[in-house]
Amino acid sequence: MIADKTQTQSNTHRAIEATFRIERARLIAGLARMVRNIDRAEELAQDALVAALAEWPQSGIPENPGAWLMTTGKRRAIDAIRQGKMRERKHAEIAQELDEASDDATRAIEAAMDDDLGDELLGLIFTACHPVLSPDARAALTLRVVGGLTTDEIARAFLSSEATIAQRIVRAKKTIAKAGLTFEVPRGLERAARLSSALEVIYLIFNEAYAATAGDDLVRPPLAMEALRLGRMLAGLTPEDAEVFGLLALMEIQASRLQARIGPGGALLTLIEQDRARWDHLLIRRGLDALARAEALAEKSGVSDGPYALQAAIAACHARARKAADTDWPRIAALYDRLRAVAPSPVVDLNRAIAHSMAFGPEAGLQLADEIADAAALRNYAPLPAARGDFLFRAGRLAEARAEFKAAAALTRNMRERAFLLSRADACDCER
Repeated sequence: MIADKTQTQSNTHRAIEATFRIERARLIAGLARMVRNIDRAEELAQDALVAALAEWPQSGIPENPGAWLMTTGKRRAIDAIRQGKMRERKHAEIAQELDEASDDATRAIEAAMDDDLGDELLGLIFTACHPVLSPDARAALTLRVVGGLTTDEIARAFLSSEATIAQRIVRAKKTIAKAGLTFEVPRGLERAARLSSALEVIYLIFNEAYAATAGDDLVRPPLAMEALRLGRMLAGLTPEDAEVFGLLALMEIQASRLQARIGPGGALLTLIEQDRARWDHLLIRRGLDALARAEALAEKSGVSDGPYALQAAIAACHARARKAADTDWPRIAALYDRLRAVAPSPVVDLNRAIAHSMAFGPEAGLQLADEIADAAALRNYAPLPAARGDFLFRAGRLAEARAEFKAAAALTRNMRERAFLLSRADACDCER
């Protein structure tokens, strides 16, 4: 009996922790909108988790656990405002309103925090993308608070150091607090000014979900679905922006392949190896529709070659190919040439090298990879030696390929990806 009770409590704790991971970002967003401070919102969210761990094993998991956590966090905030010294004027004003209000009025105040302009979480993203922050700080802060990534994961995504990212996040929080920003979706010109940063952040969150930088999982589907949800909401808020639909198209098409990227035993499957019957064809159709809208809006505005729309067009080439051999690699290579012109970066250059290797042979890829081999941003970037290993393998230079795959395996922080790269290194020995 004791063992059964212990097991039940353990299962409940795991369920609570899983629920918190899912609800964490929305919880922090709602609390930040109330208390106007991200650090305080994170503390209140943690308080709500502690309360759940104490109460749910006895009372059971509530029907709507997310609402329970939000209500608990807000009550803690209200209690702190009422009981504390309330040094900040805004806290004093809120406390005075609450002290004078009846229970019905208190509920009305909380309900008023949720206007019909958009989701609280989207409001947090736009706040984190405020012009008072640097572009890097905007993305890092949102990935930490909204995406729930660790500073190490964000550092890998930015090809930066963990210490640099940690300092960036701390400074960003202080800047937002000092500026007294409201955690709401902006309107009009202010929204347009922050849109590109919001797009960048949502895509970075999606990228982490599509190819996890660390840990035991190759993909993080819940995080991908959250990025997709935010992208769809943003498209609803900005129905005339081509790049919003370009990003949405890109994520929809990429998300269609999430489950197919994982093979038996959790092994990584490359795009060429994937069973295309396992692709989500509803997501593909949604992505192609979003791409068509992006292209129509771009033509209407006279501004073409948006970087997200170009990447979506590349993804569409894969989505339209019934089998890997049907892939139009020359078109993909040409699209990467155009992408490099409008959004130059070492990572784009690397993907361009891969596309050229598939379209024109491995030596073409090697030549382009050699041109970026000394890029500082790629110095510890596992995909570079992994790509070179593939080029060399297809060129029949197996000993060199094996060394590159080994080097890539040593750089990656993802266990599944490391196993995949080591298996490719072993395959070089089998081919000799």
